[in-house]
Amino acid sequence: MSTTTIILNYTYLISIVLFIIGLKKLSHPDTAKNGNLIAASGMGLAILASLIYPIEGANNNYVWIIIAMIIGGGIGFVVAKKVKMTAMPEMVSLFNGLGGASTMLISFVEFYNYPIAESPLNGQMITTVFALFVGSISFTGSMVAYGKLQGFLRDSLVLPFPQFINMALLILVVGLSVFTLIQPELNFNYVIILLALSLIYGVTFVTPIGGGDMPVVISLLNSFTGIGAALAGLIYGNQVMIFGGILVGAAGIILTILMCNAMNRSIFNVVIGGFSGSGKSSSGDGREEIVKEAMHNDLAIQLKYSQKVIVVPGYGLAVAQAQHTCHELESLLEGEGVDVKYAIHPVAGRMPGHMNVLLAEADVPYPKLLELDDANKEFPSTDIVLVVGANDVVNPAAKEDQGSPIYGMPILDVEQAKNVIVLKRSMNPGYAGIQNPLFFGEKTKMLFGDAKSSIQKLIEEVNNA
Repeated sequence: MSTTTIILNYTYLISIVLFIIGLKKLSHPDTAKNGNLIAASGMGLAILASLIYPIEGANNNYVWIIIAMIIGGGIGFVVAKKVKMTAMPEMVSLFNGLGGASTMLISFVEFYNYPIAESPLNGQMITTVFALFVGSISFTGSMVAYGKLQGFLRDSLVLPFPQFINMALLILVVGLSVFTLIQPELNFNYVIILLALSLIYGVTFVTPIGGGDMPVVISLLNSFTGIGAALAGLIYGNQVMIFGGILVGAAGIILTILMCNAMNRSIFNVVIGGFSGSGKSSSGDGREEIVKEAMHNDLAIQLKYSQKVIVVPGYGLAVAQAQHTCHELESLLEGEGVDVKYAIHPVAGRMPGHMNVLLAEADVPYPKLLELDDANKEFPSTDIVLVVGANDVVNPAAKEDQGSPIYGMPILDVEQAKNVIVLKRSMNPGYAGIQNPLFFGEKTKMLFGDAKSSIQKLIEEVNNA
């Protein structure tokens, strides 16, 4: 082994250690920022080492590499600076998709350069086939997820019998992959067909998924991107790509399983795209739908003289950018002796940890954030629950309506509190597209308007009360 190879391997080892340390620090908000910087330093070191000590015998075109890095890095820097917190899930989906596209293109090029006269039945080509499939799913699936998060694909794409289509496509992909590999020589036409089927499967895989299930899909697609990176690393024998991809893939799979458990879903249903509703929802049938509206001054007095208040943040809080104002109200109430906490549903928002990130941005202390089970134990002794822009995660239809798209999903049982105040712009349904019976409950009052403006008025009224 040459000295250059030894130096390169040790540099890669340091990069991998930095990845692991960074990932560990990402597990807590207090250390997440440093963890991100440490992991990024590891990636920077790996890229630098790869440029200084390139693959022996390869045609290393530094001009194209540097141009690509400048363009890609410039786009990433500008987007990261300008993106709003409300659009963070969309950005994550796009980045996932681009990572999948990279794996897909690497695999396609490997097939294109493979000697046609040789049999493709070997470990390298088996890995390449798998990488092509996973990368394609991650790419088109993430693009569909982006469209759903933006809203323009939410209702425009409807597939008949989505589970049947997904299973049929999966069988076709597996069958064609095996058939391609056992041929005496590589037929590139089969590879093109395999690529097309894989891209279509990515679309049909994500299309049926909606409602509060989107964070699970983003987490799963993130793991696919990691697996794709690991497979690309196996193709090129690059240790950093292998270990980095394994870390991302494993973390994504673990998070997906945890979120599925939190939503009472199975991982199998995720794979076949089984998140659609089981039938026609009957939410609100037979109910006397009377909405009671709250007044700022009355609510301010109630808040000021409460013993315990719990805030349930949702996507509406992100849209209104009300996290800082919410923290200001929390601090004001605590000064009056009120115990204020936050109830965080595992899939609140549009991506895993969306609400945690928003509240951390506003310097809300992490111990104040209650997970679902802990929050549900607190609600019966809570004087007021402020539901700020949340909808599906507090919808009793998940427990009562077997035809609801969210039936079976554990929710925050806010209706058990003494009083429930829902801050919304209007009575429009949430992301799942169904009405929420909570809004018409006996203990529920609606505070209509922009969440940030409404909370700011509450702060003024509390100060004057």
